[in-house]
Amino acid sequence: MRAGYAEYAKRLSRGVRLSLVEIPAPRHHSDHAKIKAQEAEKILARIGADDWVVALDEHGQHATSVQLAQRLKSWQMQRPGIVMVVGGADGLGDSVLARANECISLSKLTLPHYLVRVMLAEALYRADSINGGHPYHRT
Repeated sequence: MRAGYAEYAKRLSRGVRLSLVEIPAPRHHSDHAKIKAQEAEKILARIGADDWVVALDEHGQHATSVQLAQRLKSWQMQRPGIVMVVGGADGLGDSVLARANECISLSKLTLPHYLVRVMLAEALYRADSINGGHPYHRT
């Protein structure tokens, strides 16, 4: 999974830089609301005031690859920093969802985080390829 993520991250054009910031999950606790609140606090501390925040959530909007490419182009024009946030096992806290400028879904399925990293990196590479006229994406 790490190799897959790294491969797509390095393929991106110079206009798109992808970096991964991992926030350690709190110790497992029976109070899931408390865990989400702790994670949300840590996530929000890493987000800049000018960042465009895209939350990845199962209830978010679905997009085709072409639509994601259009969004990527729009995001790049709106803000210098784009932060895509993947929540912990219990999802994203309400405060993170409230901070998000947009909420998208990669799938209606619940996916493991390592797989989401690869899927998101590939989706962003595909979107970047579409925007650059590269033949990677075939319609």
